[in-house]
Formats: sequence, C-alpha cells, structure tokens
Amino acid sequence: MTDFVQALVNGFGQGSIYALLALGYVMIYKATKVISFAQPALMTVGGLFTYHFTREFGLPFWIGLAFAIVAGAVVGMLVERVALRPMIGKPVFTLAIITIGVDIVLRVLANRYIGSQSRIVAYPNGGDRYSAFGVSISQQRLGLIAVTVVTVVALTLFFRYSRAGLAMRATAIDQETALAQGIRVGAIFALAWAIAGGLAAIAGTFVASGAAGMDQNTWTIALKALPAIIIGGLDSIPGAVVGGLLVGITESIFAVYQPSYAPWLGTNFSLVVPYALMFLVLLVRPYGIFGTREVERV
Repeated sequence: MTDFVQALVNGFGQGSIYALLALGYVMIYKATKVISFAQPALMTVGGLFTYHFTREFGLPFWIGLAFAIVAGAVVGMLVERVALRPMIGKPVFTLAIITIGVDIVLRVLANRYIGSQSRIVAYPNGGDRYSAFGVSISQQRLGLIAVTVVTVVALTLFFRYSRAGLAMRATAIDQETALAQGIRVGAIFALAWAIAGGLAAIAGTFVASGAAGMDQNTWTIALKALPAIIIGGLDSIPGAVVGGLLVGITESIFAVYQPSYAPWLGTNFSLVVPYALMFLVLLVRPYGIFGTREVERV
C-alpha cells in the first residue's frame, strides 16, 4: 500500500508538469484552432531562461522564475507575430506544420546553449524531503504542485472575470463574430501564445530543477502533454489539468508495478502508457473526457 501511495504522489508531481504544458496547448488551440507543436521548444527555452537568470545573474529562484515567465511570454508573442500572423487564413494544417519548424529552430538554438552538459536550476532546499507514513515528497515537488494549483486558479479567474479572458472565450467560440463585436482577434492570438509561453517556462523551470536537469533530450517530456490534452479534450482547460494528472499518475504506477506483474511487456513500458491510455479514452469518448462534441448539420 505504501508503494502505491508513493507512486500516486510521484505521479501527481510529474502530472503537474504535463498539466502546465497541456494548458499551453489548450490556450493556443482554443484561440486559433491550431495544435502547437512548438511547446517542447518553449519549455526548453523557458527552463534555460530561469537557469540563466539564476546562475549567470545570481537572482533568487522565484525572482528568476518570474523573469523567465515574462521572457517565455515574449518569445511566444514573437513566434505568433513573426511566424504565424502572416499565415492567417491559410489551412490549419499549414499552421501546424509551421509550429513544427518553429520548434526545430528554437531547439537548435537552445541546444547550442546547453552543450554537452545538463543545465540544473537550483531549487531552494530542493533536496529536502518530507515524510509521513512511509511516503515522502521533495520540497521541489511540493513547490511544483503549489505553483500548478495557483496557476490553474489564476487562469480560471482570468477567463471568468477579466475582459481579456471574456474576449478569448468569445474568440474561441467564433472568430468572425468576435471580430464583428470589436474584439481584436490578432491581439487575442498573441495573448494566447504569450500565456502558453509563460506556462511552458514554468514547466521547463521545474523540469530543469529536477535531479536530471535540462539536457538536449529533455524536450521529449513535453510530448507526453499531447496525450494529456487529447484525453482531457483539446478545448478544455479542466480537461488539460485532469489529462495531465491522469497521464502522470498512470505512468508512475506502471513504472512501479509493471516490471513485477507484467515483465513480458518489456522494460520502460511506462513510457508508452500515456499513448495507450489516450487510445482507450478515445475508444469511449472520441472528443476527450471534457472536450466539446462537434455537431455538423448537413
């Protein structure tokens, strides 16, 4: 039982990273109807911003994270303005392919900075662990979960009560109607990318503050947020959180129990679990757990 609870705790922490990344995917999709494949690069760049601010400039962790969020948001806005804004009106598939190109360019630049050594962001007292009833969790994981909760609450309040949030909701429903009501849809697109860039910076920072740090292959972590948004629903913010946590918890439980109870599945099967879970959910709910069902009239 202790192993199971420990797996749940570890999975909840890892799932928080997936949830932050999934929220970025959903923000962009809701505003532009484009699935952004640039999130892995934005995560890497955001983590490196925090590393640079804390290691090179000597800023405290939380101040460095705040600056990294702003820098990540600026990068997101620049990507939208330079690479995607000129392509408005083109097929969605074309825009998605462009985000792949953006991801490659940003990751090449980030890898030149990383080099052959992993970059580790020092979390304050990150090695300290809290234990109770045989279950332990690091202070770094607690900080990650707390930041994720605060971020989700802030986004919820933003969408429900702010003028910009209401404008984003209107744009997500119908862009032409939003334009007719005087909403600057282009500015909403930029805002969506800025928020996604900031969320990716938070996720990248906590990835870089882990034991392994940030290396040239760390970007693959962000790929697991894709099953999370499909499980939760491409256009659902609660779905992004639930999907991210489900992926993290399922992956952690399989990593603990699969080698003992199903060794015939091979080693590292837990890496495949997010995609298997996605497949099972789509068989039952093709639009995800919280996704909006599209109704077409002919």
